Order: sequence, then C-alpha cells, then structure tokens
Amino acid sequence: MSAEDRPGAPGLLPLESGLPDASFLTLLESRDLVPRWRPAGSVEGLEVPEGTTVLALCYGSGVVMAGDRRATAGNVIAHKRIQKVFPADEYSAVAISGTAGMAVELIKLFQTELEHYEKIEGARLSLEGKANYLARMVRSQLPLAFQGLVVVPLFCGFDELERTGKLYSFDVVGGRYEEQDYATTGSGGAEAKSFLKATYGADLAEDAALRLAVEALVAAAEEDAATGGPDLRRGIYPNVVTVTEDGYTVVDEDRIAAIAADVVEHRP
Repeated sequence: MSAEDRPGAPGLLPLESGLPDASFLTLLESRDLVPRWRPAGSVEGLEVPEGTTVLALCYGSGVVMAGDRRATAGNVIAHKRIQKVFPADEYSAVAISGTAGMAVELIKLFQTELEHYEKIEGARLSLEGKANYLARMVRSQLPLAFQGLVVVPLFCGFDELERTGKLYSFDVVGGRYEEQDYATTGSGGAEAKSFLKATYGADLAEDAALRLAVEALVAAAEEDAATGGPDLRRGIYPNVVTVTEDGYTVVDEDRIAAIAADVVEHRP
C-alpha cells in the first residue's frame, strides 16, 4: 500500500503503523559503524556542562518553545550562547536540559531517526509516534542517568491529523506526558512554571505567547543562578521558535531582542 492509500492526512502515517523493525542506529551498530560505549565507572565529581532552563507553551493552533542560553559546570558558567532548541523535523521541535553534550547528540540521533523513517516509509511518523520514540530514546539513557548524566527534553509539534499544536514533557526514566497548556524543565523550570501558572491564558496570540515565554525565562533567571536572562549589552537573547501549520520557524533575533528589552525595562 502506498503512503497515498493510507488513511489520515496526506503524507502522514498513523501511529499504529509503528517504527521500522530496525532503526538507523541499530543498522549502524550491526555493522560496527558506531561505538557501543557503556560506561562502567562512576562520574561523581566530574563537572560537565549542563543545559538549564527550557519551556514551551501552546497558543492558537501552534506552540512556542524557548530556552535560555547558559550552560553551567558546577558553579561555573561554561557557555553563554548555547543553543537548546532544535528542529526535530519540518513540523516538530525539541528542547534540551541536563548534560549538554549528551543531550545534543541525542537530538542529532533523533533527527536522523525521523529522517530515516520518512525515507524508508515514504511518509512522516505521526506526532504522537515521534513523542513515543523520543521517550524510548530517553529511557535508553537510564544507566547513564544513574551515574549523574541526565538528559530531559521537551517536545512539541503541529499535529497534521488534528490540525493543532501539541506539547509533550518527559521524565528521566522515559515517561511521556502530553501537556495541555505549558511545560518547563531544567534547573529554573520550577520558577518558570510558577510564573506561567500565574500568567498563562488560553487562546494567546503569537506576540503575547512570545512575550510570555521571554518573561518566564527572565523570572527563572532572577531566582536560579544557572539560568541566563537576556544580556542586552552583549546581545545574548533566548533561543525561541514556533511550530504551526506552516512548520518549524526560528523567531528572528531582532524581534526577541525588542521583546526582551521591553520585558527587562518594565520588570517590577
């Protein structure tokens, strides 16, 4: 049966179609083209860069996803301009928190797996299927999590079947949870969530959603030293994207700079 003959949106496989029997990573491992590294020792005391606060919130029929730009190693600022929000594919995005290097590699593999699936099947995996697969990838990192190398993402996208934006959060053991309004994670996630709880409203316009995302990151930065707020003098602003029926879009930095300057100026 061709992709055109399957039920649902054009070019989209239903969730129950599942993943191919062998993923791209499995194929590479079977030919010894990637190392099968399994750490045996403890990493206690090893200071590696940690990505901190990311968040996402639903608006209209889309989702805004944002992350601060700071990475820390212990009590030291390791990076001031790290990217924490990435495209998963044309209609979805993923944000990282936790051990930065491992998280970035996990996302690269996730992107490759989705691309591989689409090439093999001739259609995109459903949004829920993508979230399930990401949960499986997080669960596979559990042995590393027990050693302190934790990766916890956020995932969002535009559901082409239901024609709306959706948002998923995860826990360290690979639990996957669909959120109806907003979600946060990372060291400043609790502060950002408290801010959104007090200010979020349904049916936000895009401009209001962008401002709310920046405000939540600023609120988190005021309480959490590991979260980097906007640095107007150095031109360091949050990494912000939207995912709508038009696909994944990086919000122009000039637009975020103007929002950040106004938020900082009027912050009580």
